[in-house]
Amino acid sequence: MFPFLFVVLLSLSWRTNASALPVQEFLHCLSLRSQNSSIAKLVYTQNNSSYSSVLKSAAQNFRFTTPSTPTPLAIVTPLHASHIQAAVYCCRKHGLQVRTRSGGHDFEGLSYTSAYKVPFVVIDLVNLRSVRVNVEKATAWVESGATVGELYNEIAWKSKTLAFPAGICPTLGVGGHLSGGGYGLLFRKYGLGADNVIDARLIDVKGRILVKKSMGEDLFWAIRGGGGGTFGIVLAWKLKLVAVPANVTVFTVRKTLEQNATKLVHRWQSIAHNFPKEMYPSIAIARVNSNEDEEKMTIQASFTSMFLGSIEELIPLMEEKFPELGLVKEDCLEMSWAESNLYSFLYILRSPSDTLLNRNQKSSISKTFFKAKSDFVKQPIPESAFEGLWSKFYEDEAKSASMLFVGFGGKMDEILETEYPYPHRAGNLYTILYTVDWEEKENINSEKFMSWMRRVYNYMTPYVSKSPREAYINYRDLDIGTNKINNSKRSYAKARVWGVKYFKNNFNRLVKVKTIVDPQNFFRHEQSIPPLLLLWKRSDLKNHLSS
Repeated sequence: MFPFLFVVLLSLSWRTNASALPVQEFLHCLSLRSQNSSIAKLVYTQNNSSYSSVLKSAAQNFRFTTPSTPTPLAIVTPLHASHIQAAVYCCRKHGLQVRTRSGGHDFEGLSYTSAYKVPFVVIDLVNLRSVRVNVEKATAWVESGATVGELYNEIAWKSKTLAFPAGICPTLGVGGHLSGGGYGLLFRKYGLGADNVIDARLIDVKGRILVKKSMGEDLFWAIRGGGGGTFGIVLAWKLKLVAVPANVTVFTVRKTLEQNATKLVHRWQSIAHNFPKEMYPSIAIARVNSNEDEEKMTIQASFTSMFLGSIEELIPLMEEKFPELGLVKEDCLEMSWAESNLYSFLYILRSPSDTLLNRNQKSSISKTFFKAKSDFVKQPIPESAFEGLWSKFYEDEAKSASMLFVGFGGKMDEILETEYPYPHRAGNLYTILYTVDWEEKENINSEKFMSWMRRVYNYMTPYVSKSPREAYINYRDLDIGTNKINNSKRSYAKARVWGVKYFKNNFNRLVKVKTIVDPQNFFRHEQSIPPLLLLWKRSDLKNHLSS
């Protein structure tokens, strides 16, 4: 009798009023599916006093934390795979959509909200964050709820000469980051984070736990860069760790327009992709006060790099490849690879490695209100175009705007664009991340900042990739297109608008995988890969997939 009594009491404790029927049904289903009473303590509904704090705990873009933002019926914070299996089953049974959150860094908030205003549940993986490093085999198993910083910290504790080629932002959730590709300081040497995933544990739409062997080649291909929230929920990833020296070298050289910044940026874009694989070259562009006149504004270009070698090796290399920058020994610092990530992200010098564990780091793309976009550049941009771009940074809305240029080449030129879902490989000189952020008191006028971003993006149209204008799925941008709310014959056509920008010709293969593993489109959101619905005729399917 006890299990029956537990179910009855649990259902009654969650019962509120008739208008809460969907959440009541979901919670009652969870109680029936769970193997013990622990699930009750892991679910937060809108009547729970901790609901708001849990929801906002990993919300990185505050644009999606306002009173008008759609919120989930419930937040499930699983401790075990069985809790996720129960949540997936109950969401399917009661017609609720699922949002899966690892670090909350989806630029459009799709891991914890919905633009569709449909009933949904958030599965927050914050409690599933273990990292197990095997130094002898140079591998690691990491759960999706861990952050990149937690992964790096654990690797650094175990070895000074092993690393993993993922992003520099320490608060990135591993699950979402690897699902979209994931590039960082080591990507020109070793490729993306997703390129170095060698196994995974996935819960599919049927609630099965699959690994590489049981999920098959196509699904394993799709989850390594095809975007999160589409094919299932990845519980954990097995990673191939890579070799780094015990110390690396970093530098930042800042140049304003008065110090010839425009010509230096113009020169950099023609040579950065040819730097040795051991170098990560980047430029951050922003508006600053002029050194010559504090009341005057100017544009500053910060040339930042990480080099897998010593200062003594780097200086002659830069004198040969980029003498115009004038790099000297005093500009450089040697530090561990783990510390170099913090330096590159926050300009923190020799910070203790446990700083990597701080989940509340604030930046232009975390714990603030912001809008971002991305581009890929295949031909050098003329100096005159940069001069026109700089003028936009003097506008009022651009006081906290920035652009980040990251040089490509190296290993990225060697990997075929069809080898993984992420297709932006050979032929790219560099990528651009545009961001603009603002304060809470300014959010009432958020549209003016969004409009500034769109004006800059439009201005750049002649100078970036074309047909399609490519974009990076981890820098999600709903401006480039969204899916239809409900499954329909036009779902594929709508999705292809944005899909080819993120995935190019890989989009059709992703659609084929989706059609096989989730034909009813249970795992879906505004930019998830759609299945081709069964109502299509066989000839229609062939024509659409080959177009």
